Amino acid sequence: MKLNIVMVEPEIPQNTGNIARTCAAIGAKLHLVKPLGFEISDKYLKRAGLDYWDKLTIEMHENLQEFLEKYPPEKNDMYFATTKGKQCYSDMDYTKSEEVFLLFGKETKGLPEDLLQKYIQNTIRIPMKEHLRSLNLSNSVAIVAYEVFRQVGFEQLEEISNYFDDTNS
Repeated sequence: MKLNIVMVEPEIPQNTGNIARTCAAIGAKLHLVKPLGFEISDKYLKRAGLDYWDKLTIEMHENLQEFLEKYPPEKNDMYFATTKGKQCYSDMDYTKSEEVFLLFGKETKGLPEDLLQKYIQNTIRIPMKEHLRSLNLSNSVAIVAYEVFRQVGFEQLEEISNYFDDTNS
């Protein structure tokens, strides 16, 4: 399973740093779609994931159109995260292809409305209480990304440690 986390115009460096750390931990490729609300060298971005940057694959895209031309949603298994999503993220079957793309929008506006309307059947949401705007972006990425790996039995991720068993003998 190849997992791609796509951040469309992220604005907050700490969120992107935390997302980069999650991507490194699970082996997901991180796509950053410009414009970014920060510089990649931003100290907050680096602080959140500093010791993981060398273990991370990042692909930069000049804009959303460039990303969509390189990875057409019609030819790729692509899901669009939004609070207005038609389906719960955990109801989707992420196992039907070998490569999955999860798209997340900027913190203040989410993904563009026209994109969501065009691919409405592939929109996903994380359930939450009514009248709340949204979860933190880095938390949302982690929740959905780990669901993808849960569905494939946490393939390629570390087995459960026997640490406690070994220390109690």
